[in-house]
Amino acid sequence: QVQLVESGGGLVQAGGSLSLSCAAPGIIFSTSAMGWYRQAPGKQRELVATITRGDSTTYADSVKGRFTISRDNAKNTVYLQMNSLKPEDTAVYYCKASQTWSGRYYWGQGTQVTVSS
Repeated sequence: QVQLVESGGGLVQAGGSLSLSCAAPGIIFSTSAMGWYRQAPGKQRELVATITRGDSTTYADSVKGRFTISRDNAKNTVYLQMNSLKPEDTAVYYCKASQTWSGRYYWGQGTQVTVSS
């Protein structure tokens, strides 16, 4: 069973910063586009940011200019740097690996981010 291990969530005041990490098995990471998604209570899971194997990135409009996704191929890890956090960023954040050649995808277990006003 493929495991993506997320870390870095927590409680922060509005305007603060958090950094999330997601480590994946090397064979998965090296062949996958990586992404961060989030799900707030009572809402559907939504895309936050993605990064391809070639480091092309996309962001949801709601986080552009505040969040930065990056990947370290030597550490098989993807990061999400979150700045200027808002209460509406409160959600469980999930890491996703989308394997480009097989079409398979894998999810992490999720990490809670809570932003207080």
